[in-house]
Amino acid sequence: MVECGLEIFEETDMQAIRAKSLGLTDLFIALVEARCAQHPLGLVTPREHARRGSQVSFTHPHGYAVMQALIERGVIGDYREPEIMRFGFTPLYTTYADVWDAVEILRVILDNESYDANAARGAVT
Repeated sequence: MVECGLEIFEETDMQAIRAKSLGLTDLFIALVEARCAQHPLGLVTPREHARRGSQVSFTHPHGYAVMQALIERGVIGDYREPEIMRFGFTPLYTTYADVWDAVEILRVILDNESYDANAARGAVT
């Protein structure tokens, strides 16, 4: 089983994987900033490609509660103090449609305030 996965990985092009990673994270940043602009979100992740990995982090005053609501709806990310919601993108199987869907779920949660702002906070999700 592992050998099969390694054979597939050998066929990949690291430049193509990196390009898709940047495309996914660029799209996520652009969509969050456009579709959730009225909410108190702050981009933590560098915009510069050379300084960014395959993750994007935003702050929100109720970041922990928002992340819990996202997880309940199938958008898996994690939370770090202070107020940081972190989203990872795996270019081998994350699609651009997945990014659109995740941002739409985030927008609905924020617009409807469908998160428990008084939820007991942990340092990490």
